[in-house]
Amino acid sequence: MIKVSEIAKKKVVELMQEEGYNYATDFVRVGVKSGGCSGLSYDLKFDKTKDPEDKVFEDNGVKIIVDKKSFLYLIGTTLEYSGGLNGTGFVFNNPNANRTCGCGESFSL
Repeated sequence: MIKVSEIAKKKVVELMQEEGYNYATDFVRVGVKSGGCSGLSYDLKFDKTKDPEDKVFEDNGVKIIVDKKSFLYLIGTTLEYSGGLNGTGFVFNNPNANRTCGCGESFSL
């Protein structure tokens, strides 16, 4: 399960509308890929379709899809949004990460 904070939901809805997506029917695709200074990095984009093997979740009114491989790395993660002095953007609060980089965009297990 992936959770979405209230602040992240507001930003997701805003960005989806700006990019021509409908948050009520379209998805936020969350994944993990190789790269970043800690070995793995997060990938987040909007999508209108899901693949047959995708895991589908809904939290706080946001539909999330995760590919089967990435799901193992993301179990229990909360998607948050930071608008503070240290930078703005989505933040992944991942309890599975043993080490994260300073920017918070990559991690290792």
